[in-house]
Amino acid sequence: MLTKKQKNLLLFINKKLRSSGVSPSYEEMKNSLNLKSKSGIHRLISALEERGFIKRLAHKARALEVIKLPETASANDIYNSFSPSVIKGGLDETNQNENHSPEIPVLGNIAAGTPIEAIQNEVSRIPLPNNIEKNGEFFGLKVKGDSMIEAGINDGDTVIVKKTEIADNGKIVVALIDDSEAMLKRIRIKGKTIALESANRNYETKIFGPDRVKVQGILVSLYRNF
Repeated sequence: MLTKKQKNLLLFINKKLRSSGVSPSYEEMKNSLNLKSKSGIHRLISALEERGFIKRLAHKARALEVIKLPETASANDIYNSFSPSVIKGGLDETNQNENHSPEIPVLGNIAAGTPIEAIQNEVSRIPLPNNIEKNGEFFGLKVKGDSMIEAGINDGDTVIVKKTEIADNGKIVVALIDDSEAMLKRIRIKGKTIALESANRNYETKIFGPDRVKVQGILVSLYRNF
């Protein structure tokens, strides 16, 4: 059983690792808990380590690894490094209210749980949400499956993707595998391996060599029908 401060620190460390791949500094941890000194952080980390929730990595400054999370942690606690900008009301309503916005192509369906053939053909067009900076190229994809539900991405959503070949650790991307299959996953790059994570604990993380994965874009927003 963790205290409130222990749990909050553990979740903060987990969020930082998922979003950047780097452990937070003691100063960042102190500020996240509104503590006055770093000595309190040292005690909390020692307590988490003794209880088997984290592990300090030898010969690396600030290096922490989260071993497990408390059973009371919610999906939002675990996967809150991405909070989707949701355009409510669905595309029918949006097309009526935002017909002045630039349009982007929807390139078909992407299965969030099972890989599908690479998407190439435009099937429709939708307005680019007003809350997105218009610097770059964008495209839409219709989500099929439930592997990203704990990141707030549901079956039937239309995700808005900004084209790029580079993505930071922890970003949700459209990744092309072996030039033939596309996945909507969270990307982790470590050394010479690339991990593509689902946001659903029922799905396994997929590991690839760097020559097999090409980033097609990063997720920036989504439309949802209600």
